[in-house]
Amino acid sequence: MRKKRAEKRRVSPDPKYRDVIITRFVNNLMEDGKKNIARTLLYDALNIIREKTSQDELEVFHKALVSVAPAVEVRSRRIGGATYQVPMEVPENRRLALAIRWLKHYASERRDKTMAQRLASEFMAAANGEGSAVRKRDDVHRMAEANRAFAHFKW
Repeated sequence: MRKKRAEKRRVSPDPKYRDVIITRFVNNLMEDGKKNIARTLLYDALNIIREKTSQDELEVFHKALVSVAPAVEVRSRRIGGATYQVPMEVPENRRLALAIRWLKHYASERRDKTMAQRLASEFMAAANGEGSAVRKRDDVHRMAEANRAFAHFKW
């Protein structure tokens, strides 16, 4: 190997909640480098959660992420001319990245008025174990379960 592996960049915690995961969500939410808009959207969503549920908004946010994060996924593996869907455990970093991506994606597909309201409702639904993002996680788990016979092809 000629070059060394690129080191992981550390993101700094966000200014309001002092949470690294919130910063990662903001960075994923951001479009065209407009971080302030993304940050405002997420903060508004968290405020909506606080008003609607009278629970700690950070707790609901983290609960939503945990309930959406997949434990296993299938990866394509080509063996002797055939492609198998091999179930594999998801590393912690990718687990969080997938949860963030799915929450953002399914929130944007919701029918609420503003993106902040969409995010808030998706977070609340996910924290209660329902919603489209949780359904996506269940589908991924179901696929992995269905292809358990190919688990010995792990690499």
